[in-house]
Amino acid sequence: MAPHRARRRRTRPSGHRTLLCTAVASAVLVGGTAAGTVYVKAQAHDGGGLVSSSSAASGASPDASQPTSGETSVEPVTEPSVDRAALLAKGMRAVTVAPGATVSVAVLDLDSGESTAYGGGSFDTASIVKVDILATLLLQAQDADRRLTAQEKTYATAMIANSDNASASALWDAIGRADGLDAANDRFGLHGTTGGDGALWGLTRTTAADQLALLQQVLEDDSQLTKASRTYLQGLMGEIAADQRWGVSAAADGSGWALKNGWLPRSTTGLWDVNSIGRITADGHDYLVAALSDGNSTKARGISLVEAAARAAVSVFSAT
Repeated sequence: MAPHRARRRRTRPSGHRTLLCTAVASAVLVGGTAAGTVYVKAQAHDGGGLVSSSSAASGASPDASQPTSGETSVEPVTEPSVDRAALLAKGMRAVTVAPGATVSVAVLDLDSGESTAYGGGSFDTASIVKVDILATLLLQAQDADRRLTAQEKTYATAMIANSDNASASALWDAIGRADGLDAANDRFGLHGTTGGDGALWGLTRTTAADQLALLQQVLEDDSQLTKASRTYLQGLMGEIAADQRWGVSAAADGSGWALKNGWLPRSTTGLWDVNSIGRITADGHDYLVAALSDGNSTKARGISLVEAAARAAVSVFSAT
């Protein structure tokens, strides 16, 4: 196993909901209950003291015989929130994880902006790091105000579409190995990812949350990469060799995906690292999904595990 240098962890993205409130009097939020009841202080338009929201709305004067604490309970005005993490944890209970194996999955619904994750810790990237390598090369080329050379493009196509290791090694050297990757990842917001030692790019360590952040850099507009760079990388991720079209694409409905998988038998244990990252479409929604696993007895079992995890993650959103 490659040594893991401690880095700061990136906070997982979370969804946001808007609180809407209609009142005649101007209101100041002062507290709330766990059940969702919102408490407000309402000030009358004439500036004379605190009144209840119901009195303000009706125009009636406050009842002097009643204590005026200045606080009143109003009906909740937000939709009930969905605990996506709890739903995913429940869904993952139906996923078979063999003894000794570990899995982590993260998903982002691009339509709602909500995300959730299951599992933690860091994993060997195996070949999913090839997306990171090419993203780093593209960022370095942008900084130098140059285009990729014909040779670099040849390596990039073979590395992403066919998962060619020799091409990955050539581009790993071109970006400055781990130092180059780590510098780019600092800008990409991947603070839990550490490049592999020496020539061992496949032993880069990462988290599911970081891979979700990488996918956002590669596939979304708010990115360190230019539109041209993103379009180029996305195109390669949509041309994966037929025998490698497994993984998170199992959660897609067939209408489109961009994908990169990684698989690596560890010589020290004989067990397999199997990972998958990408963008998929299901039920008319677009999702970014990262599923990482290690300790698998065979490659086939690792593939089954990450596919089941990806389906469970996407179902958290598609079922509601």
